[in-house]
Amino acid sequence: MMSGEGEEKVVCVTGASGFVASWLVKLLLQRGYTVKATVRDPNSPKTEHLRELDGATERLHLFKANLLEEGSFDSAVDGCDGVFHTASPVIFLSDNPQEWYSLAKTLAEEAAWKFAKENGIDLVAIHPGTVIGPFFQPILNFGAEVILNLINGDQSFAFPYIFVEIRDVVYAHIRALEVPKASGRYLLAGSVAQHSDILKFLREHYPTLLRSGKLEEKYQPTIKVSQERAKSLGINFTPWEVGVRGCIESLMEKGFLS
Repeated sequence: MMSGEGEEKVVCVTGASGFVASWLVKLLLQRGYTVKATVRDPNSPKTEHLRELDGATERLHLFKANLLEEGSFDSAVDGCDGVFHTASPVIFLSDNPQEWYSLAKTLAEEAAWKFAKENGIDLVAIHPGTVIGPFFQPILNFGAEVILNLINGDQSFAFPYIFVEIRDVVYAHIRALEVPKASGRYLLAGSVAQHSDILKFLREHYPTLLRSGKLEEKYQPTIKVSQERAKSLGINFTPWEVGVRGCIESLMEKGFLS
């Protein structure tokens, strides 16, 4: 259902086939925006889920772009009222890809703030915790991998997570564009879930899925992150249990769990 906030407005979403970006494209289309979405290959099967979205036929345009090719985004961002930049170039030179992914995001933000200051661009940065929830892109996102590994008994993920539900993350992105006073950096910290909390939830609601009944009680520090600035955008955070349930349902639907 179109809400109308984005009627006659054009925005660009980079890295549109990813988890957050796919949901962002979906909700922007629902709000009436015309979306110019960049992907590495518009004809790839990895973009089919975007073409199937409501409103995609009329208001979604896919552009081929590569962050490592200067100028490849020019046609996609030209004439846009706003740009949602979710893509980051990552070249894996380590045994831990997540470290390089995080580094790429950090360096990209530093460069963005420098460029925005030098060119008078209105920039807002959104920093979510571990994003969790239902997904419809074909590739597993990090939050889904966390839940899948816990179900399979992987103890390496046994530490507190600051979860934030995917629709809260996407709504924050959209509000950052639509709220004139939005500025600076916003941390999105929905709620903290301990390793034991997640396993308890899984045992209560999905007992047949757990591959291991073992639960190691470990010291886990308490984490607190202010929600004040995020709530100034109108964000009311969703309980982590809702996000985990949505993630598990998607994992089962797509055959990652049975």
